[in-house]
Order: sequence, then structure tokens, then C-alpha cells
Amino acid sequence: MIKKRRAVPGIHSYNAPAGGWGALKATAIAVRTQMDTVEAPITLLRTNQPDGFDCPGCAWPDKEHHSTFQFCENGAKAVTWEATSKRVTPEFLAQNTVTSLLQKTDYELEGYGRLTHPLAYDRDSDTLRPVEWDEAFERIGEILRGMQSPDQVEFYTSGRASNEAAYLFQLFAREYGTNNFPDCSNMCHEPTSVGLPQSIGIGKGTVSLEDFDHAELIISIGHNPGTNHPRMMGTLHELARRKVPIIVLNPLRERALERFTDPQNVIEMATYSATHIASSYFQVKSGGDAAALKGIMKTLLVMDAEQGNVVDHDFIAAHTQGFERLAADLAAIPWEVIEKECGLTQAEIEQVAIAYAKSKATIITYGMGITQHNKGTANVRLIADLLLMCGNIGKPGAGICPLRGHSNVQGNRTVGITEKPSENFLKKLEVVFGFTAPNKHGHDAVNAMRSMVQGTSKALICLGGNFAVALPDPEQCFPAMQKLALSVHLGTKLNRTHLLVAEETFILPCLGRTELDIQASGRQSITVEDSMSMVHASSGKLKPASEFLRSEPAIVAGMAQAVMPDSKVPWLELIADYSIIRDLIEKTIPGFDNYNARIAVPGGFRMPLPPTKRQWPTPTGKAMFSVFSGVHEDTQAQEDDILRLMTLRSHDQYNTTIYALDDRYRGVFGRRDILFMSDTDLDARGLEHGDQVDIETVVAGSTLRLQNITVIAYNIAPGSVGAYYPEANVLVPLDYIDVESGTPSYKSVPVRVTLSAGS
Repeated sequence: MIKKRRAVPGIHSYNAPAGGWGALKATAIAVRTQMDTVEAPITLLRTNQPDGFDCPGCAWPDKEHHSTFQFCENGAKAVTWEATSKRVTPEFLAQNTVTSLLQKTDYELEGYGRLTHPLAYDRDSDTLRPVEWDEAFERIGEILRGMQSPDQVEFYTSGRASNEAAYLFQLFAREYGTNNFPDCSNMCHEPTSVGLPQSIGIGKGTVSLEDFDHAELIISIGHNPGTNHPRMMGTLHELARRKVPIIVLNPLRERALERFTDPQNVIEMATYSATHIASSYFQVKSGGDAAALKGIMKTLLVMDAEQGNVVDHDFIAAHTQGFERLAADLAAIPWEVIEKECGLTQAEIEQVAIAYAKSKATIITYGMGITQHNKGTANVRLIADLLLMCGNIGKPGAGICPLRGHSNVQGNRTVGITEKPSENFLKKLEVVFGFTAPNKHGHDAVNAMRSMVQGTSKALICLGGNFAVALPDPEQCFPAMQKLALSVHLGTKLNRTHLLVAEETFILPCLGRTELDIQASGRQSITVEDSMSMVHASSGKLKPASEFLRSEPAIVAGMAQAVMPDSKVPWLELIADYSIIRDLIEKTIPGFDNYNARIAVPGGFRMPLPPTKRQWPTPTGKAMFSVFSGVHEDTQAQEDDILRLMTLRSHDQYNTTIYALDDRYRGVFGRRDILFMSDTDLDARGLEHGDQVDIETVVAGSTLRLQNITVIAYNIAPGSVGAYYPEANVLVPLDYIDVESGTPSYKSVPVRVTLSAGS
């Protein structure tokens, strides 16, 4: 019997597949509301083209490197959002105080459009006022030179920054004297960067797009590609139509992993038909991935003992260490513990193991549903363990595939954005540039904010991003921003972090990925690295949104020159011709041989990935199995009424950027004050669909609450609840992290949900 539910404003079912005509309609709306209707199609057709610009959205690579157009709804939104005709002018800012702008939603702030002038905060009028570039640089230089220590300054990087801008940024900070590099990857895939080097010797995935053509099985864990890496849907669509099994482990039933209509497929569009993506869908509890993975491996060991030829013992003997300890740990864990922790039955887990044992080439893809836990690094290593057990790394059609978010978050790390630089890299900087870089480890994102909260960090320089909003616990983070002596933000649009003004704040408007970048030597290209380690060129063609914009590399260089007038780096020479920056990258970072020549080839080149050749750059020279230290995410909050909260992105959202207030695949329209909960958990608490509830974090020492949220019944694993990011960040403690990587546990916060007073 279907339960009758009350009507809730903005909540109604959406039964269409992902993609299809719904995606085309959403794109048409984005174009109509943001761009000139004549210019928009031309701009969109330049996306991911050999002589065009790289999509500023996700980091999924392109299969074709010639003039084909692959439609992607959220990529189109990212382009139109950047190429909007709307402007934030000095006149607008003069009429709107910072205090009044802070009352606006994040959606409203970015919706005002592109910044047109460099800005400085005027405290007397509480407004942002235009400032000359040289005046801004000079004042930033004065303040940074006046710091007691370079370690009082934090240098934050967004994943949309190019290789060239990121390399100059790290060069600036290291010549200045600090390794404080809070980075957006600290908040998402840092467990990959920390865990995979321990397992296979490199912190990147091992698969290429070509491997998907040869795969016999895909296991997809903890991600929603239809929203967060939508170009991947074309690949999954091809696999599903070839009848390649796609097994999904995810707490929510996500539409794109169920049914998808490819907008490029004429027959599907004409017939309103769809392709079923997941061959099997298992709704693991949030935080239960480790238990599920251990259950799969436990089953494989039993199957191998009973029938043989399941575990690849030859590969294990030749290429790995530590398998015996893993096998003993798996044998010791009881099935009742596994089932309780992951929410799946032994029979369901055995289905996955049987399919995996049958496949001769398996790829495992994973996202932040794996990494954003306080055992995120251990989760990543368990995925590597599962692949290593059957030799599924270093052969065609097999490997590990972490799904990065921003289009160059992986490239930023490759070119030196890390708070833990290697000794070899620092030595090369010294040889090439003639200064001695600091070798003390710096701050990651959480430690940077902790230092700001404590008052020991005094300045923040942001190369893009929305730092304070992206972090957990705004009750601590927002006031800390406002206590700084200086904050500097490079960006294209206003966001809330910009408005959390310090004693002195500068907002420096930069060119977007879509815009023409002309320097002394002519039109410039920048480069990015995608999720599969392909490095390629990107060059915009649009007229800049304002004559006062500068490129990110030019702004970084301008600040560096002003801060260090006697710098050993020829900043102005580098900005005149970005190929010189790439020559310096080639001299200081392995893998960039013949950099400029190789990016001239459509599609670019691939960075070295030794594990693809079964070479393991670990201390032992072998791939290393791990032993997961306990199944429970923590020892707190094990009471029966405790749920695990996951923060979620809506479909009309990319990280902290909110394109619109709809989440159509989940049936939410025009609102974001929603808590997703299963019928089982609603009934257990005496709650009904549409009730107003309060959410309280259940972590020792925490008093975090989110009140008067509408709870709706949703197909989500019992024991798990979901709420939108960044609004639900008020429930994530700043110190509730994966200790190994420092990544906040956005996907597994223990909470208690109760009916709001007066409901």
C-alpha cells in the first residue's frame, strides 16, 4: 500500500530520466537569463575544442580531440554563468553596503554578475569602492612585508586556477617564505592524495578513457555523475548500451545512475526513451562503505578457498606486500558487524563479489561519498586493496578512478600547490630561481582556518574560490575572516567570503576561462590537467567582461612584484609570454618534458603514471595492502536514534556556486531548506513527510544546530539523511575530520532529528 503524503510546497515527483529534453530546457533557460542569445551558441560550441577553452566545470576528460560538440547541461551552465552579460558595477556597489549584501543568499550574490573593477573595502561607508591596480598591489605589498612572519599568511587555491596561475602562486608564496597552501582539494579528494601514494605510490587515478572501452565491469561508489561530473554520463551511457555491468553503491537513488537520455542520441531524444545505467544498485548507509568493501573482499577470499582462481595470487606475490595481514583482518570480522555498519545484507554483498570475480577487467570509480568521512583515507585504500586482490591495476580496462570536481584541481597539486612539498621539488626551485624555499610543512584548509580562529594567521590571499563558505562550521569561520588584517580575493563574481571583510579587503577581478587573454607577446593559452592526468591547452575568445580585468597569472605576478621588489623571479617577463612559465614548470617538475610542444597537439599529453606499467613508487617498490583500523567511523554517537548526515549538491549547483534553486531529479523546486529522510527513519521518530524539524550534531563538545528544516520522505538508505551544502555546513564541526588527510567529514556527521517546537 502506497502511503498518502501531505502536499509540500516545492516538492513534487520528477519522473523523467536524467539528461534528455529536461537538460535542453534547463540549458535554454540558463542561456536566456545570462547571455546574449546570438553569442551564446557560438561560445558553447567552443567548449572543449582544440582552439577553444576547457569547460570551467568538471574534470572529466574528452574522448574526442577534434571539432565535435558533446552536450553537457551543467557544463553549459558553468559557461553561461561565467559569460553572463550581467555586471556588478561601481554604481551598484555604491548603493549597496557590504552589510546589506551579506543578507542576500549565495544564489543572489553570484546572480548579480561579473565584477568589473578592482575593489577595496571602505569601512567608513561600508561599501566596496574601485581602486587602481597599482594602488591595490602597493598596499597589499606594504601589509605583507609588515607581517612578523610569512607563516601568518595563508595562500588559498581554487581548482579552477590554471597550471600557469597555480605555479606562479606557489612560487610567490615560497619566495615570500611559507608553505601555507590551503586548497580546495583539502576539502574533497585529499584522502586520495594521501591514501593512494601509500597503496600504489601516486595520488592519482590509473585509468584512461580508453580503459572504459575495455572494461568488463564498473563499480561506482559514492558519487552522483549526473550533477557533479556530468560529462561522465556519456561514457556510462556507452557502457550500459554495450551491456557492461555497472554496479552502484550509494545511499541515495540518484536519477542519472538509474535512467539517462543522451541529448546527442537522436533516437532516444525523438522517442523519449532512456538507457538504464546501473545494472545493480545497492543503497549502502552513509559511512558504511568500509564495511561493504571488507564484506566484498571477505567473500572473495571464501570463493577463492572453495573454487580457486578468484584472487590473483601471482600478481600479489610479484607486485604487493601486506596481503596476509589484510586476509587475517577480513577473516576476523563477523558478518553481523558488516551488515549492521553498511546496511546491506550478506547476500547483497555476495552479489557484488560474484560479479567482480567474474570480471577480468574492473574499474572502480568513486567520489566524495568515499573521501569526506573521518576514515576517508582508509576508505580509499580499501578500494585499492579490492582492485589489487584480483590484479585490477596496470592492465587494460582496469584500475582506480577518483572523480575530481573542479576542472584543474588535480593540475594545481601537480604544479606545486601543496602544504607538504617534497625535498626534491624545493631543491629544484632553488637551482632554477636562486632562493631557498621553506621546508617546514604549512597549513591545509582546516589548519589555516584554525589558525585564523586563534588569531595567529593575519592574512588570506585567495586565488579564486569561496573559502569560508566551503569550509565547515561558519559560526567559527565567518567571524575569523572578519578578524584578519588583510584579505585578498581573485574572482569573477561576488561571493559571501568576499563580503566577510577584514581590516583591509581587496577584490581583484580576473578573466574567466572563456575570455580572450592578450599579453605583450599576443594571445595566451593556459593549461589544465583532467581527472585522468591528461594535460591540454585552453584559450578563450570572448571579449573580456570589462577593460579593467586582468588574468590570474598577471594578478599573481603583480602582487608578488609589489610584495618582493627585489624578487629573484622575473615576474613581468613571465606574464608577457605564458610559454616561459611552462618552460619553468618543465625545469622544476617531472613529467612536463617538451611541455609547450606537446600541448600544441590536440588532446595534449598524459602525465607519467607508473602504476599503469605495474611500477610502484612506494618506499618498498611494491603496491601495499592496508588493514582498516576499525569499521566504525568513530566511537561516539552510537545510540539508536542517531543518524548520519550527508551534505549534498543540488542539480542546479556546482560546489558553492548555485545556478538556480531547483533540484529537479530529486523533485525539489524553488527551495533548499530540505532534509531527505527514509520512510523507515520518519516512522521511527513519529515524523511525517513535510514536518518542520530541528537537526542537532551529536559530537562531543559540539552545540551545532539547524532549525526549522522541512523533512521529506526520500529513497535514501535508512540511518542516513541528506541536506544541502553549504547550508548544512552549520552542522559540520571544523575539527570533525579524517586525521590522516585533514578532510572534513561532510558525508557522515552524527545527528539527532526532532520535531521543531510549535510544529
